[in-house]
Amino acid sequence: MSWRRPLLPALALVPLLAACSAPSEPASSAKPGKSAPGFPYTVDNCGVKTTYQAPPKRVVTMNQHVTEVMLALGLEKSLVGTAYLDDTVLPAYKKAYDTVPVLAKEYPSKEALLAANPDFVYGGYATAFDAKDGRGRDDLKKSGIATRLNTEYCPSGSTSIDDLYREVREIGRTFGVPDRAETWTHAARATVTATEKRLRGTPPVSVFVYDSGDKTAFTAGGKGIGNELITRAGGRNVFADLDKAFGDATWEQVVDRRPEIIVIYDYGSTTVEQKKKRLLDDPALKDVPAIKNRRFAVMPLSDTVLGVRVPAAVDKLAAQLHPAR
Repeated sequence: MSWRRPLLPALALVPLLAACSAPSEPASSAKPGKSAPGFPYTVDNCGVKTTYQAPPKRVVTMNQHVTEVMLALGLEKSLVGTAYLDDTVLPAYKKAYDTVPVLAKEYPSKEALLAANPDFVYGGYATAFDAKDGRGRDDLKKSGIATRLNTEYCPSGSTSIDDLYREVREIGRTFGVPDRAETWTHAARATVTATEKRLRGTPPVSVFVYDSGDKTAFTAGGKGIGNELITRAGGRNVFADLDKAFGDATWEQVVDRRPEIIVIYDYGSTTVEQKKKRLLDDPALKDVPAIKNRRFAVMPLSDTVLGVRVPAAVDKLAAQLHPAR
């Protein structure tokens, strides 16, 4: 991890948004003392308050899910660089993504980041702004660069789907395209509601997320959007009491909590089949219901973090947890 059915309405909207007109004139070209229409705009992001006189012009995104937020709102012309994919970019975004320079396979060095001359850096995980590597939010501010961290990694509170809608709306406001954000949010709500109606009255099944790990199980806790994704898909996360978005659990705890289904997060160099084999070959897990019944679901990592894939991902996971519905 970098931190560490048919397309539904929320995703079908992407080509429409991408075809929208270009964003308002960026901040760097606004005349001193004069704000762009709809500005100034002040936002508090994870305790960092920023006032924009106009939309940022030169943006670098670090981590796939925030890159896809930008692309979903048709903001690729604002991007001067991107970094760190966990999965394949969605087909609807590929053409726009291919126009953006890739600064690094993972996180760029401070020098490579500054060489892109950004006025705004948008990070998906807290590690995007690693102070030890010179990319701290305070360090970038001193260089005249505004920053935003995906709200799933703000220091307090649990993450809900309402936080996703707020994330998209705040990006829409920051870049002067609030109407695009509202259109996306309306379609996303419809997608989530449709899944909810299909599952009405269905008892939840117990779920253990296997992200990675050998000596311990790296899993989804109760603070991240992954927990809500499981709940809305008709599941119950057996590690919802883990007070973080992701964290380690012991295999003894996995055995004791007896999950009915194991959701495997698919990313990186370890394949889904290799992860399944590790679980099925572990004699300590042989009596876990999910192992006995070989009940697995698979989700790409980028479906399970706070980004525009989440509404469709709820339906995708629900179809695996409750195939009869």
